Amino acid sequence: MAVRAVRGAIQIGNNDKKDIESGVVRLIKKLVSDNELIVSNIISIIFSQTKDLDKMNPASALRTIGFDATPLFCTQEPFVIGSMARVIRVLITVESVKNLNPVYLDGAKNLRLDINT
Repeated sequence: MAVRAVRGAIQIGNNDKKDIESGVVRLIKKLVSDNELIVSNIISIIFSQTKDLDKMNPASALRTIGFDATPLFCTQEPFVIGSMARVIRVLITVESVKNLNPVYLDGAKNLRLDINT
């Protein structure tokens, strides 16, 4: 089995705990489902979030549905003038034999117009 990584992102509607939690859960569930990932094969998950999302940590949001045995790490996305607001990005490292496809949800689809046509 090979070690692979898959990326994703979601633009969160509002800076509140409920929106952050539901967005993170939706993004991870879609990445797992679309790529047929086996949760126990996930090595680690790294999140970044824009500085305007400060009501909840994405790792805490993911822990609401389990992932207690998965190493999770969060960081703040570097601020760049003109960058998209309220975005959470994720990088999942996983053991898998499959090629993995990124997932960009809601406004974050505009981050990767080359794969979200």
